[in-house]
Amino acid sequence: MTTQTAGVRVEGFVAPGFERVRDAFAANFERDDHYREMGASLAAYRHGERVVDLWGGWADQARTRPWTRDTLANVWSTTKGVTAILVATLVDRGLIDYGAPVTRYWPEYGANGKDGTTVSQLMSHQAGLPGFEEPTPLSEFYDWEIVTDRLARQAPMWTPGTRNSYHAMTYGFLAGELVRRASGKRVGRFLAEDVAGPLGADVLIGLPESEEGRVAAMIPSPIPRVFDPNAPREAVAAVTNPDMDPDLPNHRGWRAAEIPAGNGHATGDGLARLYGAVANGGELDGVRLMRPQGVAAMDTLQTDRVDILLGMPAMWRNGVCGNVLDMFGPHPGTFGHSGWGGSFGCANTETGVGIGYVVNQMGDRAVGDPRAAGLCDAIYACL
Repeated sequence: MTTQTAGVRVEGFVAPGFERVRDAFAANFERDDHYREMGASLAAYRHGERVVDLWGGWADQARTRPWTRDTLANVWSTTKGVTAILVATLVDRGLIDYGAPVTRYWPEYGANGKDGTTVSQLMSHQAGLPGFEEPTPLSEFYDWEIVTDRLARQAPMWTPGTRNSYHAMTYGFLAGELVRRASGKRVGRFLAEDVAGPLGADVLIGLPESEEGRVAAMIPSPIPRVFDPNAPREAVAAVTNPDMDPDLPNHRGWRAAEIPAGNGHATGDGLARLYGAVANGGELDGVRLMRPQGVAAMDTLQTDRVDILLGMPAMWRNGVCGNVLDMFGPHPGTFGHSGWGGSFGCANTETGVGIGYVVNQMGDRAVGDPRAAGLCDAIYACL
């Protein structure tokens, strides 16, 4: 199937009855606002069957590289949901317990009053480590050992479990070190060998140089990101030191590092295969990531407090959030994670639907990108 819209080719497949999704995807290339699509891919699975697989547009702003089915894009915080699935896989294997103290797996983490922090508190942004206290330039931010040692030694900004504020970048190192300690593998390797590889999901954390030719250039939103200088200290710490510049994903240093909160690279189908398995009781195409109980444990609400950085309840589960602002469509039971700029992955176990979307024209919202919400609405309208 090929559709021509606004001079852009939209290619791929939709199952009978899902034509409305193709139309909604194509319409994003004709928007008359700053969310007008440059390049993107979208996929969806229902009860383990692929029902949507679309891609189109351009992988660069100069429009010299057509977007193909295997074009990768940096998905920013959508990576957090991938990391949550890795941890949930280890929980289901009995190698991690959400209720256990982090120190059971990472003894050094107990320094400076963190000895009672549980895995669930860490996974739900209640750990009190939303950012780094010590100056952290990019050269150190890209060094796993430096960063995890720094977080293990750092005192929490609040008593763990009593507050929650989005751990925008530190979440990935905290959860990723749990993966390393429990599995004996770095997070990128565990993803490749134990999760994405067996599933055939095109998702990576730590991009090999051999894959550089597949990566789309990220295009910052024309609407600059404005951060309140009077915001609470906890919120400021999450997005500074180092500053998160939207151009970072266009540099090899960022792509090569393992940043499990923000530098995952994926196709729409890659994310959809992960969440399609989660939505299908933990299994897809005969590959089982976890049992239904493992999915339910990941999806168990940990806090409904207002998140200090986000300014609203994110309904944090164990590494994923609830369907805040209906950003994953109309079904209240959907959970997943979105990323700065518009990408997302989500699952709904009641309907068996898993969705993945990646994009290179960044929007200006961390939560509630209208393109993403519209695509989810279209998918659910077709069920």
